Amino acid sequence: MNYRHAFHAGNFADVVKHALLSRLIEYLKRKDKPFRVMDTHAGRGRYDLDADEALRTGEAEAGIEAMRRSDVWHHALLAPYREAVEAAGAELGPQSYPGSPWIARHLLRRQDRLSAYELHPVDAKALAETFAGDVQVKTIELDGWLALGAHLPPKERRGLVLIDPPFEEVGEFERIVARVGDAWRRWPGGTYAIWYPIKRRGQYEAFHAALRESGMRNVVAADFFREPFSANERLVGTGFAVVNPPFTFATEAQIILKALVPVLGVADRGNCGIIALVAE
Repeated sequence: MNYRHAFHAGNFADVVKHALLSRLIEYLKRKDKPFRVMDTHAGRGRYDLDADEALRTGEAEAGIEAMRRSDVWHHALLAPYREAVEAAGAELGPQSYPGSPWIARHLLRRQDRLSAYELHPVDAKALAETFAGDVQVKTIELDGWLALGAHLPPKERRGLVLIDPPFEEVGEFERIVARVGDAWRRWPGGTYAIWYPIKRRGQYEAFHAALRESGMRNVVAADFFREPFSANERLVGTGFAVVNPPFTFATEAQIILKALVPVLGVADRGNCGIIALVAE
């Protein structure tokens, strides 16, 4: 599948991913010590929902636009995410939608840092322009998988790695398990959040099985289904697997996903679940 961010900005998968990402960052802020967020496939950093790419798919209508029309938009656990989206609209224009690096940057404190990696040259240039002059952000035109090998652990020794690849290449699921496993062995104290699309039941189950057998400890998957699996293998759901999640994550994620089901699900066919793939 082609999951270049600009075509799908603000869709249901973005809403789920960014809502859960915000909770992870908020937990890191409970301690005064600085932390680093590393976004391995950062994209442009921000998106225009009136741009050709977004209008071509129209996916934001059933994602962020549906959220804005819903009472769920004001749910207490969504406050950090909602405030980041509203801040992006106020600063960049009403039809702007923030990508994961923009949301992470908005949530950082003065002592925290963001490293954002993007390989696509057009998107990497836009990412650098988005954060130009920001001393708390480093943007790097680099394959995010290489960053996991070269830049871990961060000097802060606390932090979060977001892995959100475009899933344009065969074998991406297998690559995730192998490379996140290597990163975890290099920096076992870090938190790793992995976004993944849910299309085919066999692929979904194989990915969960591979995470169970990876040797990593303390792995939780938060899975959101707009609708059941279908014969035409379209995108029916989105997953967010977290290695070393905060102790609050499973409970908060379950509350958030349940609240999102009636808003983002298709014709009352949505569902969600939290799966403890590997114990501590």
